[in-house]
Amino acid sequence: MSTSRTPVWPAAVADAVAVLVFTVVGITSHDGSLVAALGRVVWPFALAAAIGWAVARAWRDPSRVWPTGVTIWAVTVLGGLALRGLSGGGLAWSFALVTAIFLAITMLGWRGLVTGIRRGQARAAES
Repeated sequence: MSTSRTPVWPAAVADAVAVLVFTVVGITSHDGSLVAALGRVVWPFALAAAIGWAVARAWRDPSRVWPTGVTIWAVTVLGGLALRGLSGGGLAWSFALVTAIFLAITMLGWRGLVTGIRRGQARAAES
């Protein structure tokens, strides 16, 4: 049962879209063959994001930046990179850096927007 005002499914979809966009942009920038590479590239990060959701118990308050979003982001980045490396995918430092930055902007960014909107609504309601 969610204890937040944010339904769980839109938050899960937002994180899934962040991972999917990250992989699609990477594939089209480097591999070119989206259909052939999508399954191979997306699974480590999708699985790591799901694990991050479980570790953070994100269903309790999925839109919180801290600790929920940061936990999901960290597990997604570190777990995704580890799974990619273990499965034979390359692990360049530049890729790890781009991964961390892109997923921070997307996975933490939507949570920051939700927080800002809620604060604005709370201030307006107090006025």
